Amino acid sequence: MMKKNKVILGAVGGTLGAATAVNAVRALKFKPEARDYGTLTPEAVNAERAMAHLSQAISIPTVSYPNKADVDYTQFEKFHAFLEEAYPLLHKTLTREIVNEASLLYRWKGTRDDLDPIAMLAHQDVVPISEGTWDDWTHPPFSGYNDGEFIWGRGALDIKNHLTGVMEAVETLLEEGFQPERDVYLLFGQDEEVVASGEGGAKSIMETLKSRGVHLDSVIDEGGAILPVNVKGVINNKSLVGIGIAEKGYADFEISLRSKGGHSSQPPKHSALGELANVIRDLENHQFQSELKPFVTSLFENIGRNCTYPVRLVTCNLPYLKPVLKTVMKQIPPAASLIRTTTGVTMAEGSPAANVLPQKASVTVNFRMMPGTTIADVENHIHKVVRNKNIEVNILKAKEASKFSPTDSRTFKIIEELCMQESADNIVAPYLVMGGTDACYYEPICENIYRYSPYRASVELLLCTHATNERIPVEAIEPGVAFFKRYIRRVSAE
Repeated sequence: MMKKNKVILGAVGGTLGAATAVNAVRALKFKPEARDYGTLTPEAVNAERAMAHLSQAISIPTVSYPNKADVDYTQFEKFHAFLEEAYPLLHKTLTREIVNEASLLYRWKGTRDDLDPIAMLAHQDVVPISEGTWDDWTHPPFSGYNDGEFIWGRGALDIKNHLTGVMEAVETLLEEGFQPERDVYLLFGQDEEVVASGEGGAKSIMETLKSRGVHLDSVIDEGGAILPVNVKGVINNKSLVGIGIAEKGYADFEISLRSKGGHSSQPPKHSALGELANVIRDLENHQFQSELKPFVTSLFENIGRNCTYPVRLVTCNLPYLKPVLKTVMKQIPPAASLIRTTTGVTMAEGSPAANVLPQKASVTVNFRMMPGTTIADVENHIHKVVRNKNIEVNILKAKEASKFSPTDSRTFKIIEELCMQESADNIVAPYLVMGGTDACYYEPICENIYRYSPYRASVELLLCTHATNERIPVEAIEPGVAFFKRYIRRVSAE
């Protein structure tokens, strides 16, 4: 019997040893695909001019608000005048139209009418400065101050850097005598920051193009950036380049309960707010189902291949670790948002006075829907998981999630190639944009929609977007303009 056990243990040990050896070999081979992406062609960029124009653009407070009556459109007029002055050759060569109150539609005529045009998107508007925070800024939020290291101000990252980068690229290409084969559209909305604005600038531009029979070959808008990644012993001196291939939907639902109300000195066991607390618990305790969509596994595989060898002993087994990966991701809010529709209870309202029981109590719940989950699905989910069937559910505002754009398209491959030519240490991966962009409105006239801003910024800087001390490194400006020049050359060709 003892001899038999030794034989079994020996066999098990041998099997484990063989498996370990196989895994070690697999980890050694689990590296980025060896591929020659070529080298970048030099692109002339007037960096000083680009930085000066970005500073000027920031200094014009083109702030958008949900209520159009609150918008100062004279600032948009100033911005348009600035663009005309800053980019004279562009305005001489391209046609320009104003759509709605302040959105801009430029057309650069190509040499080939038989090819679908390309579109480059950006938005002119910025978010307001939060009340009481002006003095918290190192430099005034609409100064566009350049201290030699950063350009400061609202819009430095979101996204007057992107808009002026596109304009600089076109102006410089025109100075060099370049003419595209395809028509090139520059489409700059006025109210991207007003989420789910309905009949906003971008949608109106799209409808204008659609009415003229325009079908776009591709769209590029804001989205992913170049994010330095350096985790000692795990991944060394790499940069993560995310190309957004889709974006989440957005929905604000008001959920209400009614009650008799009355004086607070004689309260019932549960007021309307007390009953509503159980509604909140039901929603938060019954999250949407999670799913590891292909872009998530692709993202982790691309990162995993770039890890150090000891770490690759684990990452090379990602196909077998999906259940564990999903369980871990659900515990980390930023990661969970990549794999499921999120539920965020954000606002509550009861009675108008502390000594009055509410006759109606309401909460506002914000949902960010995964592609494939509709606004109707969210409403059905609310009614399904909330046990109190006396709730009233109203949609305040919403827009559907986008579709996924393909990762095997000509445009995606060009963006990937340009990024890899810039640096072999770039890790290029498709991803899902958590917030919203204007790009989603162009789905009726385009299938290849991508979200990428070619600017290098740390996580710390990206967190300043929409916040105090928004700023961009001056060293990021020149490579950004160069990318747009190369992109136009490549994508506007047949």
